[in-house]
Amino acid sequence: MSTVKERVSEIVQAQPDDSSFDEIFRELAFSRMVEQGLEDSRQGRMISNQEMEHRIRTWQK
Repeated sequence: MSTVKERVSEIVQAQPDDSSFDEIFRELAFSRMVEQGLEDSRQGRMISNQEMEHRIRTWQK
């Protein structure tokens, strides 16, 4: 398992040379969100699709 610093470096190095700061930042943020989601799943912190659908409907009112 790589350290946070190593993972950030890997993500930055994988971007095209002409990437903007914002593009790189979005990639870093996306990677972090995916990691958080996977950890939530491993820890059982999930809701059903039905519950999510219900929550979205309440937002739309």
